[in-house]
Amino acid sequence: NLPPTQLLPSSLITTEGIGLAVARRLARDGAHVMLSSRRAAKVERAVSELRAEGLSVSGVACHVGRREERERLVAEALVNVTAAALLAGLVVPHMKQRGGGCIVLVGSVAAYQSFPNLGAYAVSKTALLGLTRVLAEELAPANIRVNCVAPGLIRTNFSAALWSEPDIVKPVLATIPAGRMGQPEDCAGAVAFLCSPSASYITGETVVVAGGMRSRL
Repeated sequence: NLPPTQLLPSSLITTEGIGLAVARRLARDGAHVMLSSRRAAKVERAVSELRAEGLSVSGVACHVGRREERERLVAEALVNVTAAALLAGLVVPHMKQRGGGCIVLVGSVAAYQSFPNLGAYAVSKTALLGLTRVLAEELAPANIRVNCVAPGLIRTNFSAALWSEPDIVKPVLATIPAGRMGQPEDCAGAVAFLCSPSASYITGETVVVAGGMRSRL
């Protein structure tokens, strides 16, 4: 666990599931967190939940596929922003003005191995590995670190189709040396570390959080 003083005040643009766990962890470590989802109801629910825990959070609904909503989201986030996980093209100029920052992209263990019916998803996540390395090299002179976290089988609504069916999840669990599914908090710890000064000399890397699943190209 990182003491609050180890995490620089920052703002993370995130959503539910793993994102919500990451938001909770970073807020507990002293960051101000910006929550976002396409649905306003989800944002309001998450903000209320975290604020009830005494955490510093804000929220705004945003469909990142729409340019005007991306711009509105970043404009609101910039009240407290020094780091962001997504929308790097819009956030990086502001990080440069502030003298640096860190970006953590969320990939997937699917970038390293194929899964049935997830071809397009795997391709997109594999692309994030290259994007992480390219951005890290290009932004290093601006004191901006870029890393990636690649979750394995994490118990979230997104993966419910796997873990809710015993006949499906059993063979998947057999491929995980740890012998269990991960929890969103497992990913949150990795992101919190990458955002902290303890990771100040780490950039361009992908941290796999998958219980030992095969994760090498």
